[in-house]
Amino acid sequence: MAESGHTVWTRKDLIGIQDLSREEIELVLDTAPQFVAVFRRESGIKKVPLLQGRLVVNWFYEPSTRTRTSFELAAKRLSADTLSMTASSSSAVKGETLHDTLANIEAMHTDVIVIRHSSAGAPHILAARHASHIINAGDGRHEHPTQALLDAFTMREHIRKRRGDPCAGLDGVKVAIIGDIEHSRVARSNIWALNKLGAQVTLCGPSTLMPVHVERMGVRMTTSLREAIHDADVIYALRIQLERQAKGLFPSLREYIRLFRIDNESLRHAPPHALIMHPGPINRDLELATEVADGPRSVILEQVSNGVAIRMAVMHLLVNSGRPA
Repeated sequence: MAESGHTVWTRKDLIGIQDLSREEIELVLDTAPQFVAVFRRESGIKKVPLLQGRLVVNWFYEPSTRTRTSFELAAKRLSADTLSMTASSSSAVKGETLHDTLANIEAMHTDVIVIRHSSAGAPHILAARHASHIINAGDGRHEHPTQALLDAFTMREHIRKRRGDPCAGLDGVKVAIIGDIEHSRVARSNIWALNKLGAQVTLCGPSTLMPVHVERMGVRMTTSLREAIHDADVIYALRIQLERQAKGLFPSLREYIRLFRIDNESLRHAPPHALIMHPGPINRDLELATEVADGPRSVILEQVSNGVAIRMAVMHLLVNSGRPA
């Protein structure tokens, strides 16, 4: 994979973070700034022709606003043609298999398939049998790789700015991830990415929302919010999945707010430089108080903006085999 001292992208697909090396992750992060620069062009022309004539299909079996629109905008800014599909608009409702559906889509000469599916492993199964470049936009409770990449990029940019070091990485950076770890594909992908990049990860939430043997992932675990954030450089709040609360995974939402909500009161125990992050959508005043979500420490909207650049970088690397933009 290394050529002339530089990492070269050789993968056909982006299925997850777990299988990537640190060098591959950093290659994506190092490619993204040139696409951030595209957004800021004084000419106002926010496009580059790197995917001109290519077809990118957004195939979403679950509801999505941020991820779907981010991929669509990223493809258009790379000058690609785009096609959007949902489960209800595909022949899956008639019993067609994923493989048959994708085979018919590929007959239209697709290049990139961005898929979100409720079943863990669905993108992996498709990637093994189809020629298109497959990007996992979230598979069940398994992974959400581009979210982890945009999160790591956002963290790294702020660490570099705070330290005044344009080459700083995430080695030794302390990240506290708060909330429903058990059901979160975002948490899993972030844990893999941050560990590979040298960060120190602490997980915090109700014990009923922690995966069994989570320490084996190389993280620290606590049920004390104060302990989790007292030395954190980044505080990452996860969405509480209200649709799962009928299962009684913790006593009540009121109890969760008292023990785990990030608000001005709880932030008194965190360093003044700690960033506030959230993958969205936010349940306001549940996992994050409104004054914190909209406050000066929050970089949530930067995550959204950086997500477009990261997804442009991923599609460029997949299609153009790592050739420089």
